[in-house]
Amino acid sequence: MQNSPFLGELIGTMVLILLGNGVVANVVLKKTKGENGGWMVITAGWAFAVTIGIFVATAFGSADAHLNPAVTLGFAVSTNDFSKVLPYFSAQLIGAFLGATLVWVYHLPHWKETPGKGAKLAAFATGPAIRTAVPNFVGELIGTLVLLAGLKGIGSITTGLGPFAVGILVWAIGLSLGGTTGYCINPARDLGPRIAHALLPIADKGSSDWAYGWLPVAAPLTAALIAGLLFL
Repeated sequence: MQNSPFLGELIGTMVLILLGNGVVANVVLKKTKGENGGWMVITAGWAFAVTIGIFVATAFGSADAHLNPAVTLGFAVSTNDFSKVLPYFSAQLIGAFLGATLVWVYHLPHWKETPGKGAKLAAFATGPAIRTAVPNFVGELIGTLVLLAGLKGIGSITTGLGPFAVGILVWAIGLSLGGTTGYCINPARDLGPRIAHALLPIADKGSSDWAYGWLPVAAPLTAALIAGLLFL
């Protein structure tokens, strides 16, 4: 298949989720080498996953390397150019689903060794520490606004350090703002893996928690609309 922006967004997002959800699985599943590694391991792993995902997306044809529908929508609103929204959204969602499926395959013996249904879901999708809809929504909204504002600032970097700066930005959001909802800040990151959790034959997996699943999609997209209008 020839390199293209669609392929770049798909493969880049797949790698992002494989490494990002992979570090969560490594920490929360039983009998892994990283079991109980803690929040610092998870936030660092996600930061590195974002950086590597950007490099991979670029290598496969996406110079934008958004990997996130909120980023795509925010830039579309700010530039009044919506031509990339549908193809990028589609690629990102497919890539996120495939990445989550690879996480399941990679950790295949560990699902049945892990009794906690919540831990298994956490290796796929986000969830709140305290389930309160309005604060949870506001938290994801603020986290995504920080992400988009940071990306706008990072866009001025011309030395090739941009992907590393984005990784630091995501690390900072995770460390400072991630403890309440798991800092989704990316609709594809939650929705694609949550669909994978619902469809895959994961041993004794429990609910995919669709009652909460709307929030990690709606809040980042709302933030993208706000940020896009502010950046006009």
